[in-house]
Amino acid sequence: MVLKCIVNSNGETWKQQRRFAVITLRKLGLGKKSMERQIEEEANQLVETFVHAKGQPLDPASYIRNSVTNVISAVTFGHLFSVEDKEFLQIVEAVQIILKFSASIVYVLYELFPRLMNHLPGPHKKAFSCLAVMNSFAKKEIEKHKENQAWHDPQDFIDFYLHQMEKSKKDPASTYNEENLVQCIIDLFIAGSDTTANTLHWALLFMANHPDIQEKVHKEIKDVLGSVQSLSYQDKKKLPYTNAVIQEVQRAQYILLFGVSRQCAKDVNMFHFLIPKGTFVIPDIYSVLHDPIHWETPEAFNPNHFLDKDGLFVENEAFLPFGAGARICPGEQLARIELFIFFTSLMRAFKFQLPDGVKELSEEPIFGFTTPPHPYKLCAVPRCNT
Repeated sequence: MVLKCIVNSNGETWKQQRRFAVITLRKLGLGKKSMERQIEEEANQLVETFVHAKGQPLDPASYIRNSVTNVISAVTFGHLFSVEDKEFLQIVEAVQIILKFSASIVYVLYELFPRLMNHLPGPHKKAFSCLAVMNSFAKKEIEKHKENQAWHDPQDFIDFYLHQMEKSKKDPASTYNEENLVQCIIDLFIAGSDTTANTLHWALLFMANHPDIQEKVHKEIKDVLGSVQSLSYQDKKKLPYTNAVIQEVQRAQYILLFGVSRQCAKDVNMFHFLIPKGTFVIPDIYSVLHDPIHWETPEAFNPNHFLDKDGLFVENEAFLPFGAGARICPGEQLARIELFIFFTSLMRAFKFQLPDGVKELSEEPIFGFTTPPHPYKLCAVPRCNT
């Protein structure tokens, strides 16, 4: 059940697939206007969806998830889907089911007793069915790309991968093949959609719970960007408070139960403890993001963690939501651009309020492989210039 391509592979397969993913994401225009425009287009669609609610209470979770998943579709397949497309919605649902299963006791039992579990009914059967759906969907998109033969002028991840396969077909050490391409696509969807969507889900919750912070964000965006219609990731440098709030969301509510497991490549002595070569290590990123040595008020939502006395943005070495080292998340830059453009677009367009009779939204997460907030509703009240 564990995917092997980028996230959980080792050795030469991991080296080649990760290097390719990082380089390709850069080539696709991360940080450049082409990719930003696709993200902005999807953010504008999300704003339109919220406008239609006319300030009435709504649950933003599914709308955010669909928009973020569509960005991954644009990166991977080169096109967006209608939010009413049945196949697209099937993929969104499949990702959720797989993630839920990955954090269940049944998953642990399957890993311990795979032969036995294969003969028993249970949620693992549904998870495998969802994985098969994602495999089939990915293969169908690959076949479309092969028919179009556009990989000599690549426009998306699949194009670049097919081009790499063509270049490497005479290399016996190459790990570039269609099976690994399918796994890369699944990795991108599972690792890239739910994490960013959950972060945005938390961001709106914090803004509704902290209207004073929300107003500071809106004022900064209004004062700095004015009536400028198009957003750019470069605007982040002009919006220190907004940037601080985004990173504080990521710090205050780390969206994974724990970091992705790693394996020691050699014996390591740490604080007089021996960690033998081959040992699997699960990093506790949450403890770093809530360490009182590095954060003034670790348990409180406090954007000042990323601001100096003059209100300028400052980095913190303990801010590690994307991990660290050679295994740092290859989609970090994409995620940063998505979070900035989606969050800024929403803060610019709406005032997020608690529904009548609700005093505060719960800031306790649901514990699973990812840690989303409990379902909630809020009112997206359009600003006068929306």
